[in-house]
Amino acid sequence: MIRTEPPIRSSTRSIGKRPQPRAASRLLRWLLVWLYLTLAPSWVAAQPIQIRDDRGTEHRLSAPPQRIVTMLPSLTETAWVLGAGSRLVGVDRYSNWPAEVAKLPHLGGLDDAHIEAIAALKPDLILASASSRAMERLEALGFSVVRLKSESHADVHRTLDLIARLLGNPDEGSRVWARLAREIDAEASRVPASLRGQRVYFEIGGGPYAAGTTSFIGETLARLGLANIAPPDLGPFPKLNPEYIVRAKPDLIMGVQREQSALMARPGWNALAAVRERRLCGFETPQYEMLIRPGPRMGEAAGLLADCLARLGTTATR
Repeated sequence: MIRTEPPIRSSTRSIGKRPQPRAASRLLRWLLVWLYLTLAPSWVAAQPIQIRDDRGTEHRLSAPPQRIVTMLPSLTETAWVLGAGSRLVGVDRYSNWPAEVAKLPHLGGLDDAHIEAIAALKPDLILASASSRAMERLEALGFSVVRLKSESHADVHRTLDLIARLLGNPDEGSRVWARLAREIDAEASRVPASLRGQRVYFEIGGGPYAAGTTSFIGETLARLGLANIAPPDLGPFPKLNPEYIVRAKPDLIMGVQREQSALMARPGWNALAAVRERRLCGFETPQYEMLIRPGPRMGEAAGLLADCLARLGTTATR
C-alpha cells in the first residue's frame, strides 16, 4: 500500500528534528498530488467554454449548460447520446427518439418555433439548425442559440465534438464518431459484390429532392460501395426534375415505403428497370427517419441500407 505520510515513530527523540531530505521530498510530492486531485476537478469545471457555431457566432459559457432545448431531431439524439438526457427541458415537434423525449414539451419546428414557450423554460442553451429563421427572436431576447448544420459526415463529426465540448465532456464526441465509423465499415462488408458500383437514387420524402453525393446519406452509400445519380456539383440535397431521374436510369431506388407503390404511375418511370424489376429499398417511417437524421444512429442506418442491399443481392442470384 502506498503511504502518503511517513510512519509515526514512538521515540520522543525525533521530535523537533528536521525531516531527512528524502523524506521531505516524498512529503512534498504527495502533497502536490493531493492538491492536484483535490483542486483539479473544480478548476476544470470553472473554465469557460468557448465555441464558434456554424453561423460563425462565438459563444462563451461560464459552465456546462443545465437546461437545454433542442430544435432538431438529430440534435436531440446527439445531445442524448452524449449524456445530456437529464438536462433536456424541451425539444422540437419531430423529435421522437429515444422514447423518453415524448415526455418533454414539444416546441414547434424550424420556422414556427413556439418562442414564448421556449423562453418560459429558461434554457441556458438552445441547439438549433443553422437555417432556422425563428431562432433570431430568441437571440434577440438574450438566449444562447448555437446554430449547427450537419449535411456531411465531416459536419456530423464536428457537431458531435462541439456539443460534447458544450456539455463539458470534450472527448466523448470523438468516441461516438469512432463508433459510427466502425459500424458503417462493418455494414459495408455485408453488401453483395454484385451490387457494388450500382447507381442509386435516394429520394427525400416523396421528392423531388434527392440525397446527393456530398450529403451524409450519399457518403454512407459511397462507403457501402454504391454510386449516386446526383453528382457532387449539385450539392448535398439537390432538387431534381423527374425527367432528370428517368434519363439518369438509376440501378436502385431508395426512399420512404409509402411512396414506392406509386412509382409506376409517375410519367416515364415505368421505363426504369429499377422500377419494373423492383430493385427498390422502401423504408417504413421510423426507419426512414433514422436514415435522414445526421446523428448518432448513422451506424444503425447503414445497417438498414445493408439489409436491403443484401436482400436485393439474394434476389438477383436466384
